Formats: sequence, C-alpha cells, structure tokens
Amino acid sequence: MSTDNGPLARTSLYEEHKRLGGRLVTFAGWEMPVQYKGIVDEHRAVRTAAGLFDVSHMGEIELKGEHAAAVVDYLVTGDAAGMQDARALYTCACNERGTILDDLIVYRHARDAFLIVCNAGNRDKISEHFRKAAENHCQFDDRSNEIALLALQGPRAIEILGLAGKQAAACADLKSFQFRDAVVANVQTTVARTGYTGEDGVEIFCASTDAPHVFRTLLELGRDKGIEPVGLGARDTLRLEARLALYGNDIDETTNPLEAGLGWIVKLAKPMFVGKEVLVTLSQNGTGRKLVGFEMTGRGIARHAYPLLDAAGNAVGICTSGGPSPTLGKSIGLGYLPIALGEVGTTFQVDCRGKAVSAVVVKTPFYKRNRGAA
Repeated sequence: MSTDNGPLARTSLYEEHKRLGGRLVTFAGWEMPVQYKGIVDEHRAVRTAAGLFDVSHMGEIELKGEHAAAVVDYLVTGDAAGMQDARALYTCACNERGTILDDLIVYRHARDAFLIVCNAGNRDKISEHFRKAAENHCQFDDRSNEIALLALQGPRAIEILGLAGKQAAACADLKSFQFRDAVVANVQTTVARTGYTGEDGVEIFCASTDAPHVFRTLLELGRDKGIEPVGLGARDTLRLEARLALYGNDIDETTNPLEAGLGWIVKLAKPMFVGKEVLVTLSQNGTGRKLVGFEMTGRGIARHAYPLLDAAGNAVGICTSGGPSPTLGKSIGLGYLPIALGEVGTTFQVDCRGKAVSAVVVKTPFYKRNRGAA
C-alpha cells in the first residue's frame, strides 16, 4: 500500500496484524489495523476484560543532559522541571500563538533524562521543535524508529501482564502515571501505568525487534481471560467515551488548551514556556468558546466537522468527534460551542447532512470506570 508521498510506514507488528486478520488502513502515513473481529466487539473486550493495541506509530524523543529538564519545561505547558523520577506527565506543547502543536506524555527517567511521546501525525513536527530547542543545550535523539509501544488495557490487563514474568507481575504496584523498567515475556521493557481508553492498564515500551514476541505472548497468556487484539476503530470509540482529546479532531493548531478543556495541564505560574503570554491573557479575558460533550436526543449521529446550530438554526460551532457509544448505547460527541451555549443541560442542534437533529450538552467523561486501588 502506498500514497502519493510514497509507501506507507509499517510497525514491526505488521505481519502480526496480517496473521490475525486485521483490516489495514492508512493512518497518519502508516498502514495500521482499524479492526480485527469488529470495532464493537473489540471495544467491549477492553471494557470487560482486556485489549492489546499496537501504538508503535507514536513518536519517541529523548532528551538528556544537564539542561534537559529546562528545555522540556520551556516547551510544554506542564511542570516538567518539577517532576519526580519514574513519573509520567500528560501535557501539551504550544506555539507562540498559544495554540496546540501536540498533546504529549513526558516520562522522566532521571534528573537529566526525559522521553517525550508524541502523536504519529506530528512526529516530524515535534521532533524538529524539540531538536531546535535542544541545540547547544542538551542531547537530542529521535528514537521513534527503534522503539515499539504496546498498550494493554482493560480491567484484566494487570492480571494478564502478571503472567508474563516476576518483574511484570510486580508492575501491579505502579500507580497511575508511574513507570519502571521490567522484564516482560523475557524481554527488557519499560512499563507505564498509562493509557488512552478510560480503563486501567499499561503501555509497554520495548525494542521494535522484540515487539512481535511480546505481542504474541500477551495474547496467548490472556486468551482464556478475554483478551482481544484491538485496532484504531475501537481505540477511537473508547477514548471518546472517556472524553480524551484526539489531535487533528478536538485539538490542533487552531485551538488553545484553555478552550479545549485542558486548562488543568497548563501551569500559568511557571516562569516561562512557549505560548504563556497568550494563554495568560486568555485566562483573564476568556476564550469565547469551549469544547463540550453532548448526547444526541434526536435520531441522528454526530460526526467530525458537522456544524452545531443554535435555536434559530444558525451555525455557531463545530462537532470535532462523534459517533455511537457501544458502552452507553447512545450517540455522543464533542464539539466547540460559544460559552453561552456550553453549560450542561443546554440544548442545541447538530446539522447531520442537512437535517437539524436535537442534542444536549452533558457532563463528561461520558464513561468513567469504577476505580480500584490503582
């Protein structure tokens, strides 16, 4: 498979996806599985048991050296400089206009060693952004092609991981957004208590060459516990139910983190970071619109880019993500609305291909798991 820009990239799990009958599609320049058995079945497997995802198309950027913490802290909205070792931080990188270059997870391995994980479609942009900032300050290394990333998610994920060895079992002690090095299925990995599904679970970093073995082993160990390989389709429905932003849909370089509901990852008290001045002004003056969650109350399905209408039928906003929720049995969505229409309980309409369908703003996340000790 190829595009006008040349052949699509493939992860080291490409042959595994074919072996399992995955339906491969083009995504951010990659040939990736959108589904195996089916999106709804895979979605429900993650909600009730466990799912295993290949997310090796994500980018991994390493910064090391005496000034690495200062460089990372300058480029992200969160408090990277104040992180503890073996902790992860969800944050974003903004441009000088205060809009979002990408949302990221920063992993602090040591005082002078950080790993930044970015979205697949932004790999080149973010790599160059960090490379420029690191120049003459710290060591920069784009390790995206060397590192594979698997996500094991669901209420039985930790139980299944524990079958992959003594060190893997010890990862049950990890708290949310902690990580550690561990041997999993006889492979040296880094295991992080993070994910993008709204469920408990881990993300597992390993060498690209080791990923097929780890992937096969986890599927075999979890076979009697309900595990399923999961494609991009269910990854999208799962993250939407959990109201987790998708770059390119809900956030991009036309949106700022405050209007996107990501003010909690913006530390305006920090002395300096890219985009701070604009975001301080926005925090004082207001954004004019905000990203809201909504349910369809009429018969229709909201989709990305559908206009949102006020009571008079005027287009006043845009749907950024939407679709049926397999868990809730409702059609749900995210979209930007004027502040005056953004309160929970406010009704509006969605232009579903020329048909105005009623909807109501609701509290998010749409789905929230029953959290245990983790």
